[in-house]
Amino acid sequence: MLGASAATVAASATAQTQVTIYGVADLAIVRESGGVAGSATKLTSGAGSRLGFKGSEDLGGGLSAIFLLENGFQADTGAIGQGGLLFGRQAYVGLRGNAGTVTLGRQYTPQYLAVAAADPFGSGMAGDTKNLMTATGNSASRMDNAVKYQSPAWGSWSAEAAYGAGEVAGDNGAGRQLGASVAYVQGPLALRVAHHHRDNDSATVKNLASARNTVATAVYDFGVLKAHAAYGVDQGVNSALPRNTANPYGVAVTPSTDSRVLLLGATVPLGQHVWMASWIHKDDRTARNQDATQVALGYRYLLSKRTDLYAAAAHIRNRNGAAYTVGSAIEAGTGNRAVNLGMRHNF
Repeated sequence: MLGASAATVAASATAQTQVTIYGVADLAIVRESGGVAGSATKLTSGAGSRLGFKGSEDLGGGLSAIFLLENGFQADTGAIGQGGLLFGRQAYVGLRGNAGTVTLGRQYTPQYLAVAAADPFGSGMAGDTKNLMTATGNSASRMDNAVKYQSPAWGSWSAEAAYGAGEVAGDNGAGRQLGASVAYVQGPLALRVAHHHRDNDSATVKNLASARNTVATAVYDFGVLKAHAAYGVDQGVNSALPRNTANPYGVAVTPSTDSRVLLLGATVPLGQHVWMASWIHKDDRTARNQDATQVALGYRYLLSKRTDLYAAAAHIRNRNGAAYTVGSAIEAGTGNRAVNLGMRHNF
C-alpha cells in the first residue's frame, strides 16, 4: 500500500512538472573586411550558439511557476559568451496565469524583441539589424535586475512592460531601465510598437540624461513572400552606439545622439530553400550627418526541421566618418563587409 502511494505521488509530480533542455549549435566561416587592420577570417557563430534549461510547474487554478536559464557560448572555442556570464542570454523565474506572466531576472527588452521579430535574418548572421538598428551599449538587448509583465492575448492585441533596477544606493534613477511594447496580430499581419528608456547616470557620474529608443515594426506574410519593415527613433547619449567602438576605421568614433533608422526586407521560402534580403538606412540628425546604409543578402538550405546550412553577406556604406561595422549575433565586426558560410543545428 505504501509503495503504491509513493508511486502515485511520483507520477503526479512528474505530470505537473516539466523541464526541457534545448539549444543551438552554430558555426560559420566568416570573412570580415574593410577595417583599418585589414581582412580577418574567423570560425565563429553567425546566429549564436546556446544551451538552455526551461521548465514549468502546475500550481493549480490555472497558475504555473516557470523558469528559464540560457547560456551563450562560442562553439569554436567552448568559451562562455556575453562577457563571461554563465547564463548571459537570459535567466529568470516567474509566474504564469490567466491574467498574464510576471518574470524576474535577466531578460530581453521589449524594444529588442520588436526589432528581432521584423528582421529577415532573425537577429543574426551578417545581415543582423544590430549593425545599424538595435541600440547597443547602455541600451542593450537585455535588461539586468528586470521585472517584466507579459499580458495574455486580448483578441488580436497583447502588451508587455519591463522595469530594470539600477541598484545604485541613494539614487533610484541611476542606471534604471524602462521598456514597453504593444503588439497586434491578425492573420498574416503582425505589428509592434516598442520603447526603451535607460538613465545613463551611475553611482559616480551624474547628469548624463537618458538614452531613448522607439521602434514600430510590421511583418506581412503573403505566403510566397514575407515582407518586413521597421522604423526606429534613437535619441540621447548612448542611444545608438556603433557595435565596434575600438576605432575600426582609424578615425575617432563619435556616436549619434539623434538618428532615425528604416528597415525594409523580405523572406522568400521555396521548399527547402529560404532567401532573405534587407536594406537598412541610418539617418544621423546631428550636425556630423554620419549616415550609413546596409544591404544584406542571405540563403538557408533546410536539411531538416532542425538543421540548416546558410550563407549571408552584408555591406555597409558609411558616410562622413560614420564607423558602423558588419557583425553577427555575437560578433562586433571589424569592417564594413562580411560574408558567412555556416551550419546550424537546433536541439
